[in-house]
Amino acid sequence: MAVSMRDVDPAFQGAGQKAGLEVWRIEDFNPVPVPKSSFGKFFTGDSYVILKTTSSKSGALRHDIHYWLGKDTSQDEAGAAAIKTVELDAALGGRAVQYREVQGHETEKFLSYFKPCIIPLEGGVASGFKHTEAEKHKTRLFVCRGKHVVHVPFARSSLNHDDIFVLDTESKIFQFNGSNSSIQERAKALEVVQYIKDTYHEGKCEVAAIEDGKLMADPETGEFWGFFGGFAPLPRKTVGEDEKPADSRPPKLLCVEKGQAELVETDSLKRELLDTNKCYILDCGLEVFVWMGRNTSLDERKSASGVADDLVSGTDKLKPQIIRIIEGFETVMFRSKFDSWPQITDVTVSEDGRGKVAALLKRQGVNVKGLLKADTVKEEPQPYIDCTGHLQVWRVNGQEKILLQASDQSKFYSGDCYIFQYTYPGEDKEDCLIGTWIGKNSVEEDRASANSLASKMVESMKFLASQGGLSDGYKTHVAEKEIQDETYKEDGVALFRIQGSGPDNMQAIQVDSVASSLNSSYCYILHNGPAVFTWSGSATTATDQELVERMLDLIKPNLQSKPQREGTESEQFWELLGGKSEYPSQKITREAESDPHLFSCNFSKGNLKVTEVYNFSQDDLMTEDIFILDCHSEIFVWVGQQVDPKSRMQALTIGEKFLEHDFLLEKLSHVAPVYVINEGSEPPFFTRFFKWDSGKSAMLGNSFQRKLTIVKNGGAPLLDKPKRRTPASYGGRSSSVPDKTQRSSRSMSVSPDRVRVRGRSPAFNALAANFENPNARNLSTPPPVVRKLYPKSVTPDSAKAAPKSAAIAALSSSFEQPPSARESMIPRSVKVSLSTNKSNPETNDKDKERENSVTNKVESLSIKEDAKEDEAEDEEGLLIYPYERLKITSTDPVTDIDVTKRETYLSSAEFKEKFGMTKDAFYKLPKWKQNKLKMAVHFHLIF
Repeated sequence: MAVSMRDVDPAFQGAGQKAGLEVWRIEDFNPVPVPKSSFGKFFTGDSYVILKTTSSKSGALRHDIHYWLGKDTSQDEAGAAAIKTVELDAALGGRAVQYREVQGHETEKFLSYFKPCIIPLEGGVASGFKHTEAEKHKTRLFVCRGKHVVHVPFARSSLNHDDIFVLDTESKIFQFNGSNSSIQERAKALEVVQYIKDTYHEGKCEVAAIEDGKLMADPETGEFWGFFGGFAPLPRKTVGEDEKPADSRPPKLLCVEKGQAELVETDSLKRELLDTNKCYILDCGLEVFVWMGRNTSLDERKSASGVADDLVSGTDKLKPQIIRIIEGFETVMFRSKFDSWPQITDVTVSEDGRGKVAALLKRQGVNVKGLLKADTVKEEPQPYIDCTGHLQVWRVNGQEKILLQASDQSKFYSGDCYIFQYTYPGEDKEDCLIGTWIGKNSVEEDRASANSLASKMVESMKFLASQGGLSDGYKTHVAEKEIQDETYKEDGVALFRIQGSGPDNMQAIQVDSVASSLNSSYCYILHNGPAVFTWSGSATTATDQELVERMLDLIKPNLQSKPQREGTESEQFWELLGGKSEYPSQKITREAESDPHLFSCNFSKGNLKVTEVYNFSQDDLMTEDIFILDCHSEIFVWVGQQVDPKSRMQALTIGEKFLEHDFLLEKLSHVAPVYVINEGSEPPFFTRFFKWDSGKSAMLGNSFQRKLTIVKNGGAPLLDKPKRRTPASYGGRSSSVPDKTQRSSRSMSVSPDRVRVRGRSPAFNALAANFENPNARNLSTPPPVVRKLYPKSVTPDSAKAAPKSAAIAALSSSFEQPPSARESMIPRSVKVSLSTNKSNPETNDKDKERENSVTNKVESLSIKEDAKEDEAEDEEGLLIYPYERLKITSTDPVTDIDVTKRETYLSSAEFKEKFGMTKDAFYKLPKWKQNKLKMAVHFHLIF
């Protein structure tokens, strides 16, 4: 495309030179820059041009251009915005993807720039409207539908059972949750509430969540319905024209010439139908693509864009999205519409066009640094995992696993499968990674057994460990071809290619012992018994040669090697390789880590559906869902705490399915590593892709409950123990709560340096000591989760873990005593003082005696005595609810409790049954240990 200065609007000169967002408003048919402080503020009577510039890891700048049309904008303004978008693309070298955005029907990519939402304001410039001035707060009602927030009439008739509504009043913001809405939708709507609170109330107003169907007896519910004149049944939702699904029809391809679109007759869409000298329109119903060939002129591109606008303008009931793309820079969505599309497309002409534009602007005195592709910045490899941890490796043999000695842990055979467990120091605890390595020549039985055994290891650790799946090609030292007569032998002839980026990331891969296996870009080790040669290609670096020396210590320690430089090899060297022959010089590059993409997943009946989350953050990870983080060279499957057990066990399968489908058409390798990351145990090599707040991942409750806690408490997650509420009175008598001194007097004789051990067995006391004294725990073992499964230097198969397991089993069985008939007859949620009728001075004296001698009589206390203590604790005037009402799936859930601390509302007996200790002992543990124990019982009680 020929470019001249008249094609570049002065407002666009210098645009897109660095990563970020730039916005222009159309005024008098010309783009006028919008100050950064006003980004996200759109007026319904205006049209805007938005440029998003992204810097990739390779240093290249990518551009997405959007033009946004308010519902009251004029046709002339809309046309000017469309034309200016094409001009801006020309100024950027003709490689940007261009999107048409209509108010209320914006793409998710566009909305992701202005998280959590955009709320257009009434008014405009050229349309004749006046912008709304600051005035007294006006009550407004919004409906949240997916990523869109729509201003609806403030009336009861606007409400329904399927959507979520936000009522913005002068002093309080209400979120009304329709009974048919999901937890994830409610959580996302809270982000809108937070936005309104910060934007229109300076962060100073109350927030209330109203549940559809909640009775008027609740004060906040009554206050909400008071704004609508009182409660009344809601009507059924009526489907608007905008919400009706589009008619499914096959895509139509149209060729645009001289302002006219002609249908291209074809039975199958193929890349060969597109001519580089023409423009085309691909009509897919709700999506209309404009494809512009590289050799088309700017006027031809403007003409094709105008034809597309005319095509969708006659569509009243639908609001199609128009996406304009340049040849060589087609989006995944566009390419997926074709039955066949070549994997490689030459884009050198586009690079030339970009350089020409830069040259033209440079003559005008414009800084064009950002227009040219930046040089790739070579980054030193980052150690995202601590390399000082403890490693164990097992070789899989059928349904068994055989522990390898430390000297053999780095030698993997391609005919075998292996399981590894690596425990290493984390941020404030010890982390664990359990994974499998599948040899490319291994049998199917061993592959299935390795994955099953590894999954059971992760499950036995209450999913506190991360799980990885590696295939042949990612290893430290691999002896290939575990086949009869071809198995690697230390005294035979073997050739290894050495590669890596440093001492903590290096590989020695056995290749065929022939000269054609050499490559000028690598170093090699060749041995035949005691004879050892090192070979350095002419294109290798000092770092490559240093890795060879390190690898010699693993492959052939204590033997002197004979260095060989490319071009000066000895005859003996060539003889071992069977003689000279030609070999390549181009480096065999492993897939580089690309810009990550996040996807939400829906896996049902073996079918995987994914939706991309643009400009993602930690807040996009919902505890009820599974997400995939695609980094091209590796795949992460993040599993929320409240994902059902069946889906959790399929996490590794989901990652493998993602590799098979290759949704981004990026030629994903089927042997790319797949890691399963469990919420609450995210390792550093996963969190590095986010601005991570460990406090959020440690919160309990579902997504809505967590975000509601944050919104109500000024944006900070609360993890502290809540204050217990004063109980309601029954029988016309008020139940007084003992003061703090009275409540604490019962345990005053217990040392503050250790937890209470009343009623415990000696074996359990020994185990609990690992929780109570951090200095006594081996720092190379995983953090305790009721029991330590894999202590350092002890394998899971070892019998040394048996005493602790037996102690826990004995303790658990002691809690399975059936309740007394008296206990069964009294509902736990009704607090009636029973102990007052039993108490007398003599009993109190005995209690004091027992308290004073607790440290000497731990072993003599019976479970029966401990049960009496639990009953007394239940009668201290605290609100107690049964487990069946506290769990999240309850048909009669408890309300008005702190949902992030459900465990505090359990009776002492049920608490001990779930946690294996008393409440006092639990709350004396460090906070991270408390959180881990809560996660350990998550399957039985969802917080």
